[in-house]
Amino acid sequence: MTSPAANVELVRAGFEVFNAGDVDECLALMTPDIIINLTELPGPQHGREVWRQGFEMMKHAFPDLQAHIEDIFGARDKVAVRLRFRGTHSGEFLGFRPTGRTIEYVSHEFYRMTDGLIAEEWICSDMATLFRQLS
Repeated sequence: MTSPAANVELVRAGFEVFNAGDVDECLALMTPDIIINLTELPGPQHGREVWRQGFEMMKHAFPDLQAHIEDIFGARDKVAVRLRFRGTHSGEFLGFRPTGRTIEYVSHEFYRMTDGLIAEEWICSDMATLFRQLS
């Protein structure tokens, strides 16, 4: 088991490569069978390919999307993060046609590590604020 500090650094590194747009490097930080829990969905999703599809959907809609860590904390095998996402709505997103607007919303996220990789994530993003900015 890795230390809480090492787990925090792993999550930080994940957001650095996310901001760089490097999906393959993001995937390399996850277990192949990562469990993805999104508050908008009734149950968990599984696997790197599902994660890749979500990443690509977000980067298509918001090509300059950046995640800014505002708070991060690790304990045992988990890391909690409060993020602020910012980007420009340049592509279709969940039925919203591109607006060209700058968007900003907060996300509270939790990660569980196994053997130095991200094994599970719980994502609770403020989608209501995001949708208001798109309509």
